[in-house]
Amino acid sequence: MSSGQQLRDRQSRRDGAYDAAPPRGRASQRPSRASWLTPKRLLVVGLSVAVVAALGVFTVNTMRENAETPATPLTLNELTRMSDPFAADPEADALKAVAAQAQRAHDIKAARTKSAPDWDRVKIVKQAPGGGGFNPQAFPPGSKPNPGSNKALGQKMAAARGWSGEWGCLEKLWDRESHWNERAMNRSSGAYGIPQALPGSKMASAGGDWQVNAATQIEWGLGYIAARYKSPCGAWAHSQSVGWY
Repeated sequence: MSSGQQLRDRQSRRDGAYDAAPPRGRASQRPSRASWLTPKRLLVVGLSVAVVAALGVFTVNTMRENAETPATPLTLNELTRMSDPFAADPEADALKAVAAQAQRAHDIKAARTKSAPDWDRVKIVKQAPGGGGFNPQAFPPGSKPNPGSNKALGQKMAAARGWSGEWGCLEKLWDRESHWNERAMNRSSGAYGIPQALPGSKMASAGGDWQVNAATQIEWGLGYIAARYKSPCGAWAHSQSVGWY
């Protein structure tokens, strides 16, 4: 082949390369921003934003209304059906353990320094706590707790359960827990009442007047002891061991 022919072949190949379509690169496969924002897609995005905003407003309004609406007390039957009032409650037990630890820490500090003021695990509240569908409740005007009468009532109610021989254990247990005061609340855990129910609203299974009535609290407490520890001495032994029952 002559040099002239070779030159013409090379020129022909270059011309063919120029005429061919450019290879498809990454840029050619990606749609432009202008082509992606079609009117239909803009409409969908706008509607989505509006729905999310509306749901946010609805949630905030609902939360505010729930906070401002007074709680409606549940009936005794409703509360009884909801759960077993004496069932094991790991969360409540953990709170009791923390409260017992706080008491032990204070006792150790008091013994070491011999100058720390006496610290009572319970405080006597001026208003009964709410919870479980119950609003906080004021105590009857002029009324005062009577731990002595509560203790006498507790002894009688325990004897009715066949626990006359275990009265000493029950007396010491609730002396430690609440001083037999129906308005006692644990400073650390928030347990309430003579048996120190946690939360106090559990006692509603024994009566809707659990916030103010010592007899209702004692009735619930005896049922709790029977279900969890079989007897007052079983509950007292557990309390002696770990600081709570």
